Amino acid sequence: MNRSAAAHAAGRDRIAGPPAATSPTRAHGRSTFRLASGTCALIAVIAGALLAPVLALHDPLGQDLAASLAPPSGLHPLGADALGRDVLARLLFGARLSLAVGLVATAASVAVGTALGAIAGYGRPAVDELLTRVTDVFLAFPGLLLAIALAAVLGPSARNVAIALALMGWPTYARVVRAEVRAAATLDSVRAAEALGASALRIRLRHLLPAAAPALAIQAAFGLGGAIVAESSLSFLGLGAPPPTPSWGAMLAEGRSLLVVAPHLAIAPAVAVGVTILAVHLVGDALAQRWQRGQ
Repeated sequence: MNRSAAAHAAGRDRIAGPPAATSPTRAHGRSTFRLASGTCALIAVIAGALLAPVLALHDPLGQDLAASLAPPSGLHPLGADALGRDVLARLLFGARLSLAVGLVATAASVAVGTALGAIAGYGRPAVDELLTRVTDVFLAFPGLLLAIALAAVLGPSARNVAIALALMGWPTYARVVRAEVRAAATLDSVRAAEALGASALRIRLRHLLPAAAPALAIQAAFGLGGAIVAESSLSFLGLGAPPPTPSWGAMLAEGRSLLVVAPHLAIAPAVAVGVTILAVHLVGDALAQRWQRGQ
């Protein structure tokens, strides 16, 4: 009886076969969906920021005390804050500040990190050791705490927040570029360029940095989301653009104390930050999956 049962089970397993793994087509479809949905959401956020003067129904700085803490309505689609300022208008103009600071900080971090990483990865060992130790020193500090300290020293302003975030973010890109450059330095094309007498600068620009571009683009996508979160955090702490400049983090700070009375003041900027970060991370995740499959 036991032998018969075992044979029957074995036959059933042969018919069922092994568990089906995720097919490449299904994985590609998921990646495409993430990329498309993230891109569409990101385009919507950017379009809202660029078209803020057209989409906003009110002046983001205009006060109307009669509409103080007004709930969402036809006149104020997302309600009004304690000073009667339209939340939708401040949200749209705040997107300009958050996206601009995030893009500038990310671009500066990428530029500095790429330059230093390329020099360290393809250069003299002494220079590599020095730059690596400097990078390790910056990475030893918690990123957000370092940005808070720098922003507090420089003073509250959007420009100083961008500077603080750039100084905080470049070591990550330097490490990524250094690793990719060191791996690409062993390629036959690089050896051939060296044999032909090409300069180190030409080799870095023509052969090494293009090889590091995919990993750098993926890291920049995730870094942009981190920069937007960091800018909102600094603005929440009062280290961002000074009032009355609209900012997502400042709007969250204003709505925190009124969360029970007027929850829309905190919900609107929280949703805006969440959607933007989710969109950026969906794009970065899709790019990372495609790059891994292409290797």
